[in-house]
Amino acid sequence: MKPANNNLGNAPATSVAARRYLGEVVYIYAFDMAYEMARKPIRELLGQPLAQFSVDASKRNPRHTFLHKPQMARLASQERIGPHGPVRVERVVKLLPVGAVSITVRVPFSVLHIEDLVAYHDLQFSNGSLNEEVRRLAEEIRTELEPYLVRPTKFLADEEAYTVFCLEAPMTTHEGQPATAEEWLASHRRQVAALLTQETDTAQLSRQEANESTARYLSYYGDDLVVVDWDAALLIDQKPEFEETLYIIELANLQLAELEAYDRILDEALERSYRDLGEHPLRGRTQTLRDLRDIRIDLARFSDELSNITKFFGDWHLARIYETIASRFHLADWHRTLDEKLKTLDDLYQILKHDQTNRWMIILEVTIVLLFIIDLVVLFMGMKQ
Repeated sequence: MKPANNNLGNAPATSVAARRYLGEVVYIYAFDMAYEMARKPIRELLGQPLAQFSVDASKRNPRHTFLHKPQMARLASQERIGPHGPVRVERVVKLLPVGAVSITVRVPFSVLHIEDLVAYHDLQFSNGSLNEEVRRLAEEIRTELEPYLVRPTKFLADEEAYTVFCLEAPMTTHEGQPATAEEWLASHRRQVAALLTQETDTAQLSRQEANESTARYLSYYGDDLVVVDWDAALLIDQKPEFEETLYIIELANLQLAELEAYDRILDEALERSYRDLGEHPLRGRTQTLRDLRDIRIDLARFSDELSNITKFFGDWHLARIYETIASRFHLADWHRTLDEKLKTLDDLYQILKHDQTNRWMIILEVTIVLLFIIDLVVLFMGMKQ
């Protein structure tokens, strides 16, 4: 945003104050902690009661949106010193039955220029980084949830993180006149692209990159808009309306974390199977078959659970937002990769099963021949007597 003209007397202070950007940065972290959560009620988490999360869709959407409603706990707020002074940090934890935990952290801001928000990407407090705090929090959650985790992970893998910059509508032009969200984006495309790509020097960003980073945006009303990039998003709306879009992004981020977790499981299973067959071609096949069968069942169940988290049909606004963020995350590519690896496991399972069947057939044939020989020997011995 351009600086105010000093020739306007006292007007600059009023104009600048009116054009301050207010909102909050929402940091979304997804952690895979186990194969699944036990079907037992959890009353509280870290001393806070658990409640069912729900969000009301205000824009054009189905009357009954197919959104999973996880358990959530709102933790006590914290006071921190951020890039522009003291801030109150809000934290919410959501538990999902697929063995994942989502942690959202909200940090409010008030800045003069969009470029000022770049400092919020890798947020640093006076006593450490936000990422370190969230990591410690995730470890505490994992320890407390241990009795409810089915086949927990050996260690907490790297989180899947996503950042959403939420600006409160309505937007204004450089002159302070009201503008629609799309008009504002058209005049601030380069600044928004720099924010989403974490570039401190706006002028260095090429026009092609600026256009590509901001190309995927959606708007429903005149004053709302969401711009989706692969690592961050910009959301413009009335503050009470942030929730539904944030939750869609949160679900997609959780799906990405779970797909990455099962990709690691498949890689380990394939490597272990090849190793077992190479080192113990006969002794390891029964156990390998059992492991492959269990993995196939687990992945089939995982696919159903993951699909149940988000069910969108038609061209509803929330569905379009989900499709856009899923495209940025390449969720379809992840699914195809998992399907191909699962097919490889299935082929290996069928080959081993076929070999096992052949071995049993050989054993049966040898047994029949031995029995026939024994019968002949018994018959010959009887005739001699």
